[in-house]
Amino acid sequence: MDYEVYNLGDVALQSGATIRGCTLAYKTFGTLNAAKDNVIVYPTWYSGQHDANEWLIGAGMALDPAKYFIIIPNMLGNGLSSSPSNTPEPYNGPRFPHVTPWDNVQLQHRLLTEKFGIKRVRLVTGWSMGALQTFHWGALFPAMVERIAPFCGSAKCSRHNFVFLEGVKAALTADAAFAGGWYKSKPETGLRAMARVYAGWGLSQAFYRQELDLKALGYSSLEDFLVAFWEGFFLPKDANNLLAMLWTWQHGDISANTLYGGDFSKALGAITARAYVMPGQTDLYFPPEDSEIEVSHMPNAKLIPIPSVWGHFAGGPGTNPVDVRFIDARLSELLAE
Repeated sequence: MDYEVYNLGDVALQSGATIRGCTLAYKTFGTLNAAKDNVIVYPTWYSGQHDANEWLIGAGMALDPAKYFIIIPNMLGNGLSSSPSNTPEPYNGPRFPHVTPWDNVQLQHRLLTEKFGIKRVRLVTGWSMGALQTFHWGALFPAMVERIAPFCGSAKCSRHNFVFLEGVKAALTADAAFAGGWYKSKPETGLRAMARVYAGWGLSQAFYRQELDLKALGYSSLEDFLVAFWEGFFLPKDANNLLAMLWTWQHGDISANTLYGGDFSKALGAITARAYVMPGQTDLYFPPEDSEIEVSHMPNAKLIPIPSVWGHFAGGPGTNPVDVRFIDARLSELLAE
């Protein structure tokens, strides 16, 4: 096991349910210094676990373990932290409670403060749902967080993004083997269908037009890419875990709490951290226009689109080396400011 687990006890969620014996899996890199001020938080993304974040960490990179204490907390529902797949009855499988990004970040905050005694965070950064959690860190703990760098993500699930996810969910749950979430074996047909829906959204029109699935990634045909890359990506994952994280994603909103009472502009305005907001120039579900609106309400933010045809995958998981270098360079700039 290459990660640690923090036991949070009984956790009452925004939804009104309680996860008893809730656990948060996490991995750290580097050493916490004596002042405890060299901390970087790097949350996971939809369906990803901590190891899928490691492409952005390394010697000589912005996220250098020789300089920083880097914490990757695993999102609830991802199969390592408390999830449908590892929670005992009666909250197992499809009965797993609804978890919001607010819940996730509150628990991550407990990990930092209770386990490590951390009071300041140098940077929070993340891709996709990791970006959603990054925005939450900035809005919920503005006095603690010095910098944020959300990339290819948003502070609130847009209506269009919500609709895209409805298509993903419908494809998965239409499989008769899904059985309302009480499947005896994995709903393979649903997972494969879900993957094909995702394939049209994760990468841009320009990516497919330029045949980068063949020329850059080395697949032998478009069908080979759809099966080997996309179906191969989702088939190993647990369907209930995917649906739990999808619900979290759809209900992402930094203002959906008692602190801001649904006032999205107010929540954005409360993010005092120095921010680099980095949308993918061709991201089909987190378009730069949404990021422009967010940045216009943030007092200390800069909009920096990633100039890439790789769509949402400009932000990860380390797929295109040119995009990795761009993101790493911007993180270095932000940390130097």
